[in-house]
Amino acid sequence: MCRTCGCSDGNMVTVGNADGDHTHILPDGTVIEHHGHSHDHGHSHDHGHSHDHGHSHDLGHSHDLGHSHDHGHSHDHGHAQGPSKVEILEAKVMEKNERLAERNRGWFAGREVLALNLMSSPGSGKTTLLERTLRELDEPSTVVEGDQETARDAERLRATGVPVVQVNTGTGCHLEADMVWMGLQTLKPDAGSVVFIENVGNLVCPALFDLGENKRVVLFSITEGEDKPLKYPHMFKAADLVLITKMDLLPHLDFDLEEAKASVAAIAPDARIMEVSTKSGDGLAAWYDWIRETKKVAAA
Repeated sequence: MCRTCGCSDGNMVTVGNADGDHTHILPDGTVIEHHGHSHDHGHSHDHGHSHDHGHSHDLGHSHDLGHSHDHGHSHDHGHAQGPSKVEILEAKVMEKNERLAERNRGWFAGREVLALNLMSSPGSGKTTLLERTLRELDEPSTVVEGDQETARDAERLRATGVPVVQVNTGTGCHLEADMVWMGLQTLKPDAGSVVFIENVGNLVCPALFDLGENKRVVLFSITEGEDKPLKYPHMFKAADLVLITKMDLLPHLDFDLEEAKASVAAIAPDARIMEVSTKSGDGLAAWYDWIRETKKVAAA
């Protein structure tokens, strides 16, 4: 369950690969596997109805998370109150995610795999950046691709020749550690490789969930406004690297680059900042160098 919106409580997660194999993870932890019987049929197991099968995936929780808006104080006025039910549920879910993230972290470390969690708002250019990176970076790589629905981005990335697994979160707005783990079991990345985790486009919830990654990379498009880091501080505070993207559009926009950098520095003074354009290629060499250098440190 997401601390901010409760979105992962009651969701079914789908993990699929290019061979048509897919796994459903139900809210109670049940795993249902399907192997290669559909061959995608051009719809990536969407079936045109987002897997709601007539029950709308609310699974009886209606997003009230069991607290019925009483906020845990029950109007006693003056009596000390314990944690509310929703707070207890949040703590349990976050504790479970942290535990699974540590498992992922150990798995990466034991294989000297560099895991990069790419996060941003929708439309900032994560997939386009990955397309070019996978074609030009001279490192063995795999991708865990996160989206609420469809396999469109996974198909784009598979065209580069790199193994990709699609994770569809349904109504969930972020990836969690167990979803990444299921993706890794499908991908089986080679020792010494790079795993790119493209998170669901969202500047709030993904920042709250540790996936066991080595580094967090946040993309910040110049089409979003200079004050984006100030509006979404938790996301930028968690960043190890901030990529200011779509720099080729700068001459056409009323965007103050220095103010944008100052906003990042105010929230994440230790984060490195790079300016890149996937279209022109400017700044990509520095991005590739950062990946190589970070990989060496992770393997040391």
